[in-house]
Amino acid sequence: DIQPGIDIVIGAGTEIIAGEGMIVTAGGIDSHIHYICPQQIDDALMSGVTTMLGGGTGPATGTFATTCTPGPWH
Repeated sequence: DIQPGIDIVIGAGTEIIAGEGMIVTAGGIDSHIHYICPQQIDDALMSGVTTMLGGGTGPATGTFATTCTPGPWH
C-alpha cells in the first residue's frame, strides 16, 4: 500500500536500491524475545531493531532472566 500525500525528494546523490518483489521494513526484526522488562524496547531501538515478536507473555514466575550472574561475558 502507498500512503497518499507523501512526497519524498530524491536528489542526484541518493542511492536507489531495487526492491521489486521484496518486503521492505524499517529497521531489524527480533523474532525471538522474552518480554521481561520495558527497558528492552529502548535497547532494541538503539541497536536498530524496530519490531519485536515474542511469546510467553504470561506470569514470569520462575524465570531466571533477571538473575544473571556478572562475569567475563556480561
